[in-house]
Amino acid sequence: MSAGAIRFCRYAYAPNALGYCGPDDARAVLEHGAAGVAGPELEQLARGFEGAWPYLELIASSSGIRDPLDERVVAAYWLGGPQLRAVDEPQLGRFVEERFKPRMGRRWSALSDLRLDRSTPHHNFHVFVVYPWIGMLRLGRAVEPLRVLDRCRIRWGVVEDVQGELAEVRSRPLAFDGAVLELGEPRMERVTASAGGLGFAHGLVPGAVVSLHWDWVCERLTASELDGLRRETARALALANKILRRPAGSILG
Repeated sequence: MSAGAIRFCRYAYAPNALGYCGPDDARAVLEHGAAGVAGPELEQLARGFEGAWPYLELIASSSGIRDPLDERVVAAYWLGGPQLRAVDEPQLGRFVEERFKPRMGRRWSALSDLRLDRSTPHHNFHVFVVYPWIGMLRLGRAVEPLRVLDRCRIRWGVVEDVQGELAEVRSRPLAFDGAVLELGEPRMERVTASAGGLGFAHGLVPGAVVSLHWDWVCERLTASELDGLRRETARALALANKILRRPAGSILG
């Protein structure tokens, strides 16, 4: 469990610190993720993430893996991996209905007949489909919904410079022209590599490819992990644009 639990902390910490999800103990999540030391309390912390934990259970059970914090399961949820393919489209649809229909409210009726088109139980699927921000893009006040979608998804970038506990990273933000949501042109962004000496991606140097969640660097990515994240992001964007092509009223509920 330890490697998967630690990796989970590294991705879950940023929204937890902002108060968006998870237990009221962001410091513990940060310390475990930074130290790379797992303790028995880590599973309890992970279970407190009511958005992510059900997906880990789904991926694990569908893959025949006993532990939702198995590293293969955690990596699949945040970055992509073969375990995602163990969940077929009807199963994913039932899962979303059972777990998240109440919080989706009237938006569920507009999405219940939507073909998921090879979608997988990846974090970016959850951001684009279950969260309400896609519908809000159609209100004409897209700045804040676009910002939240961009920061909440798992994205990637290339480190250009490291200045103390901050890093300059070149990445592709989400762009929305009023009809289509896509990856925009690369731009520089300043993100947090560590705070008070605690961070997740040690020894960052220019040229390193990293994953990002909100304004934090989560870890360095291998070539295969980057490919997986790109692939899952493309899937999620394709479904998001399918939703956006629907009448605005049906999306907003």
